[in-house]
Amino acid sequence: MKLKFRHVALIGKYQASGSGAAVNSSRAALEDIAQYLVSQGCDVALEHDTAHNTGITAYPALDVAAIGARCDLALVVGGDGTMLGIGRQLAKFDVPLIGINQGRLGFITDIPFDSFQTRLAPMLRGEYVEDHRKLMQARVMRGDTCVFDALAMNDVVVNRGGTAGMVELRVEVDGHFVANQRADGLIIASPTGSTAYALSAGGPLLHPSIPGWVMVPIAPHTLSNRPVVLSESVEIAIKIVAGRDMSANFDMQSLASLQIGDRIVVTRSKYQARFLHPVGWTYFDTLRQKLHWNEGVA
Repeated sequence: MKLKFRHVALIGKYQASGSGAAVNSSRAALEDIAQYLVSQGCDVALEHDTAHNTGITAYPALDVAAIGARCDLALVVGGDGTMLGIGRQLAKFDVPLIGINQGRLGFITDIPFDSFQTRLAPMLRGEYVEDHRKLMQARVMRGDTCVFDALAMNDVVVNRGGTAGMVELRVEVDGHFVANQRADGLIIASPTGSTAYALSAGGPLLHPSIPGWVMVPIAPHTLSNRPVVLSESVEIAIKIVAGRDMSANFDMQSLASLQIGDRIVVTRSKYQARFLHPVGWTYFDTLRQKLHWNEGVA
C-alpha cells in the first residue's frame, strides 16, 4: 500500500552523549529503526543533536526548524522526557509524533521497542489513532517585564528549594482571588501531566479529551487545600508572597529562579502536540499497563 509518511525524522535520547551503555543502546535502536524505515521506502533524517551525540552519519542531520519544514512524521525513540522536549519544539510545525519506548514508564512513548516493526508498518500506511495534546504557555513576570517565557506539555511547577520552610503563594484565576496558599509548592498540570508529578502529589487523572487543567498543591499546610480542576481557557496567576530559593519548572526541563513579588502567569498555548498511536489504542490501556491496575486478576 502507498505510504502516508515518506519523510521521517528520528529523534533519540540526544541529551546523552559519549560512549556509555545508554548511548550505545540508543544508537543501536536508532540504526535498527532507520534501516527498517528505509526498507519500507521512507526517506530518513536524524535530529541534529541526536546525530551528533550518537555518531550516526549515514542520514542527513536536521535541526528542529528543518524537520518542521521537510518531514511529515517524527519518530521519538526514548522515554517520555525525550518526547516532551521535542514535542514542545515541533508543536508549532504541526508535525505528528510517534513514540517508541526506551524509557521507564512510557505514558506518551507507548510503542514497545521489541514490537516496533509490526506496530509501525500499518501506521506508515495511514492506519492509526490521532491524539491531540494542548500545551501551556507560561511567563514569569517581574513587575511589567517578562523575564522568562516557556511552553509546557506536562506541567508548570512553582516550588521551594532545598531550604526548610514553606512558600506562600497568592493564586488568582481570571483575575479573581482564589487563596493565599502556604505549601511546598503548586502544580498546574495538563491532562498529559496529570499522570506525572501531579499524580504523585494527590491530583486526579484527567482524560486527554478534557479541555482542562488541574491545580494541585504540594504538601499544603491546610489539609482542606485540595486539587481543583479548571477550564483550560482560564488565566492562572501565581504571585510569590514569601519563601526562599524558589523556582518555576516547566516540564521539569527548564527552570526560572524566582524572587518575592514575581508572578507566574499560565495560559493556554495556541499550539498542540499531535500523537499517533496504533489502531486499537486507548488511554485506559495505557493507564492499566503503566499503573499496574488489576494485576493478578484473571
